Amino acid sequence: MNFFLIPLCYLLGSIPFSFLIAKLWRVDLRQVGSGNVGATNVLRSVGPWPGALAFFLDFMKGWLAVYLAFLVGGGPIFVLTLGLAVIIGHTYPIFLGFKGGKGAATGLGVLAGIAPEIFAVAFIFAFAIIALTRYVSVASILTPWLVATLMFYWQKPIPYLCMTVIVAAFIFVRHLPNVKRLRNGTELRLGGK
Repeated sequence: MNFFLIPLCYLLGSIPFSFLIAKLWRVDLRQVGSGNVGATNVLRSVGPWPGALAFFLDFMKGWLAVYLAFLVGGGPIFVLTLGLAVIIGHTYPIFLGFKGGKGAATGLGVLAGIAPEIFAVAFIFAFAIIALTRYVSVASILTPWLVATLMFYWQKPIPYLCMTVIVAAFIFVRHLPNVKRLRNGTELRLGGK
């Protein structure tokens, strides 16, 4: 079964779109803002349009991995294997010394590929959280747990449920520095300094 797609999806995830987009504006994301090479730091450090483009491209990495899995007729386990490979590539990219983004945008892309209706609810939920709190990190931490709950409620395949719980825990761990800053009152809000 097309196992060569696993390293291919890891390499796809490793393409540091946010880092490359910021470089077009001569900004090294590792030296500004949160120091993270994700779309949120592009938004804060470069601007809304570059940030939106970075988010879209990181999102599409996840969606494309799932599309490739379905294209070759893979079942839920293979779909999730490619989804996990692209998320790991994004968070631990070989092209940036294994120091990448936090996986939220790419994880949303994977979700859009496997369960579009849950993605729609999660997107609205995340947008509402950001609008109410202006903390992207809060939405990034809470949304995966909503997704896992909806996977259970809508009786999606067990592998999807298990993987969303694992990804939610993974994203939470990647956001532990944000949790610490939230507790200390030093987390950056959108539009804040």
